[in-house]
Amino acid sequence: MKPNPILLAFIVLVLFACGKRAEQGINLQEDGELVSYNYHIRPILSDNCFACHGPDANKQEAGLRLDVAENAYAALKDYPDKFGIVPNNFTESEVFHRITSSDPNELMPPPSSNLKLTEEEIYLIKKWIEQGAKYEPHWAFEPPKKSNLPKVKNQKWANNEIDHFVLAKMESKSLSPNPEADKSTLLKRLSLDITGLPPSLELQNKFENDKRSNAYEEMVDHLLSEKTYGEKMAVLWMDISRYADSYGYQDDNIRTQWPYRDWVIHAFNNNMPYDQFITWQLAGDMLPNANKEQILATAFNRNHKYTEEGGVIDEEYRVEYVLDKTNTFSKGILGLTMECAQCHDHKYDPISQKNYFEMYAFFNNTPEKGYEGDVSQSKPAKTPILWIERDDIDQLLTFINHQDSSKIMVSVMEELKEPRSTFILDRGLYDAPTVKVGPNTPESVFTFDSKFPQNRMGLAQWTTDTKNPLTARVFVNLVWQEIFGAGIVKSTGDFGMQGDLPSHPELLDWLAVDFMESGWDIKRLLKQIFMSATYRQSSVLDSKKIEKDPDNTYLSRAPRLRLPAENIRDLVLASSGLLNPEMGGPSVKPYQPEGLWEAATSGRGELKTYIQDTGDQLYRRGLYTFIKLTVPPPMPIIFDGSNRDLCEVNRGRTNTPLQALVMLNDPLVLEASRYLASNLLNTHANPNNAIEAAFVKIMGRKPNQKEIQILKSYYQEEHDLFKKDMETGITLINQGEKPLDKENISPSLVALSQVITAIYNLEEAITKI
Repeated sequence: MKPNPILLAFIVLVLFACGKRAEQGINLQEDGELVSYNYHIRPILSDNCFACHGPDANKQEAGLRLDVAENAYAALKDYPDKFGIVPNNFTESEVFHRITSSDPNELMPPPSSNLKLTEEEIYLIKKWIEQGAKYEPHWAFEPPKKSNLPKVKNQKWANNEIDHFVLAKMESKSLSPNPEADKSTLLKRLSLDITGLPPSLELQNKFENDKRSNAYEEMVDHLLSEKTYGEKMAVLWMDISRYADSYGYQDDNIRTQWPYRDWVIHAFNNNMPYDQFITWQLAGDMLPNANKEQILATAFNRNHKYTEEGGVIDEEYRVEYVLDKTNTFSKGILGLTMECAQCHDHKYDPISQKNYFEMYAFFNNTPEKGYEGDVSQSKPAKTPILWIERDDIDQLLTFINHQDSSKIMVSVMEELKEPRSTFILDRGLYDAPTVKVGPNTPESVFTFDSKFPQNRMGLAQWTTDTKNPLTARVFVNLVWQEIFGAGIVKSTGDFGMQGDLPSHPELLDWLAVDFMESGWDIKRLLKQIFMSATYRQSSVLDSKKIEKDPDNTYLSRAPRLRLPAENIRDLVLASSGLLNPEMGGPSVKPYQPEGLWEAATSGRGELKTYIQDTGDQLYRRGLYTFIKLTVPPPMPIIFDGSNRDLCEVNRGRTNTPLQALVMLNDPLVLEASRYLASNLLNTHANPNNAIEAAFVKIMGRKPNQKEIQILKSYYQEEHDLFKKDMETGITLINQGEKPLDKENISPSLVALSQVITAIYNLEEAITKI
């Protein structure tokens, strides 16, 4: 039979159309499925339309609002016979006509906006209208539900519930998981994730030789029980709570909020339930018969910047401080960008300016002042103040590391007896009050009903109520981000309409509900993740996975992540043997290039000159590095540490030449290399054995033959060089405050120090793999 040319032409056309649709990311198999407003349509409208047709009443063009069904379906203001959206009829929907118009005067978005819908986006809107244009509440404002575990093909792979959700998504994308990582990789990964420190040689040997089936789980439990766990978790919370050791602004004098940092470490180590952890920080002073520990926790609200400049307007800065408290709460705990509504209704989320100042009202009832005198009268804490006495530390606040008998002053919260009136501020200006409002929360999130008192305690109860759709989701997402490098919702601080959609929405909801059902148990949440097969995968890359999932959104491999700034310092200190494990206490001033503070100071106050610490205080963990807000410590900033001037929930990860220069030239790295080299030469007669031992200490694994050969060759080159030029060699190793044993100075010491510096500069050294 001869082929029918008409039939062949039709097949070619169909195949061509299928190819084009595939290029556009539309799966023809899904054509019969419902288009979701939340996951398909709202992101398009939010990016392209809501600026002029969204929640902000002041910016709505043509009276058309597209974020609410009732408004979108209504007749147009200027054309009563036309409607924005007509469900089931795209030809009668003015929105569809506008987004497909060839007339630049009618086309939406207008060409002047530099926005343009893709063919795929237009197709999705058309399909959505055909299917009834059904609106859905924003996913993050709906209470999470614990759905049934999805079915997966590779049932043997899953260790727990997390894996079912992850594997189901993988299989839907034609991906398969990596095999489990080897024991040395897993131990280093676990140790860095839980304690922020590399595993000791003793721990490496113990784990390697433990052949029991539960060896991995016991290691997870052991590391979670270590006191260093609290220090690792505290780094995240210091960013959220914008902890610093100075006030900021021009004079930037010293402050003593560090007992709050010690409390956070203590709370994590004691596995304080997250709902209690939040309640104490928001309103610990309002608990019945509140003790000093509960009051100390409220320093969370007082970590913002303070001015000590002369001539400022007291009320202006008092308002600034309340705004900061409001923004920190909404971003760090609720994952919302409420600060957008300080000056006007939110352009994308259903949060009005009234909503914003109702939230602001919760924090507007303290005796805090905007200005407390000039720098000559500077105090290490601002009113209201918690005084911590020696007896408090000996009895209740035993976690505070304070060696002398002097009192400590901490800025905390206190409630006025007579509530202060709160007004909506026109354009957010302190001197432009308009309508009076009372304490309340956005109704779009969760109703603040009569069972909650109208104060910070009520806000804390509302926040930790199991009906609140955000609190558990946001914290689970933060923990996920800490471990995998990106949250299930990548926009960690924005669960609103402009935020990213969750990559695994059912998993996020399952974890959030399970977290609340467990009694808000943080260590249990972490253990669930660490025990999963998802976490235990190898990080080995292959071309197929890079092509299909370059960002590892679907977790078919373990991520490779450079360590946070504080933990890079910790790794160098711990692996070299320099680490001072002392916990808590006043922040310390390690090595820093000369003149940094002096170049950015008013010339007044206790912090006008940088006075470096000495002795063992130089070797404290990165968590304890002194943070001056106007001149943050350079090494952490170069490695993407937080400025700490505002609440921060997500650090970037950059790769810059400055980072390489730090690892090559920082006095701490050079001192650590020399110190470790000296110790290894004292215990290893053969330099080759010393090189291998150094590699194991830093990398957490044994070197392969090629690696050890390269390092030995480099050692020999350096040894020969410094045998001829020891003067240069002495200059290289004479770094840092740790005394240098002059009797042991030799070409071997210098050469081994150089080799160790080279190991520290390998990517793997400061990368979790």
